[in-house]
Amino acid sequence: MATVDLKKKLKDIYFPSAKEVAVVDVPEMSYLMADGKGDPKTSKDYQDAIEALYSLAYTIKFALKKQGKGGDYVVMPLESLWWTHEEGGRFDADHRDEWKWRAMILQPDAVTAEHLEQARATVKARRTKKKEPVPAALPNVRLERFNEGKSVQILHIGPYSAEPPTIERMHAYAQAQGFKLRGKHHEIYLSDPRRTPEEKWKTVLRHPVE
Repeated sequence: MATVDLKKKLKDIYFPSAKEVAVVDVPEMSYLMADGKGDPKTSKDYQDAIEALYSLAYTIKFALKKQGKGGDYVVMPLESLWWTHEEGGRFDADHRDEWKWRAMILQPDAVTAEHLEQARATVKARRTKKKEPVPAALPNVRLERFNEGKSVQILHIGPYSAEPPTIERMHAYAQAQGFKLRGKHHEIYLSDPRRTPEEKWKTVLRHPVE
């Protein structure tokens, strides 16, 4: 059975242009999620959340493949929602200590809450047996549907620190089209920063609109 890559099935929302801002309709989908607050560079909580998310995502993938449920699939990239106010709107990129975040990994529809709980127990047991630290955020990860709906988005190429002009360009486009920003700033990290030079990092920048 062929390995399914959801990014390719959802290419309009995972492979945007870096030249032009686009309007997209993002369908409701299921994600593993973990929430937190603070600067991701100085707060260990964000890295803990990433470790827990990937541990669970890969454990679920291999469990479903072994059970023959849903076939094989590619684990999706890390995504994060960022905001500085509960009501969303423009994302304040400067006051990093005030950032609130939701780290996420998209899941196939075949994944259920039961699969998550089984994976959580498996990860904990495996780490304990190997006398390795259990991811601190493991108990906090949840499976939840997220309906983002109509949004504007663009691909940013380069370091995360250079995103603000691209974000402002996206916001300006939304305003010019008569849209109002709503919800939370959304980023999808298509590149592995451990293996890719930062000038080549690819990040989808998205913001819901109405």
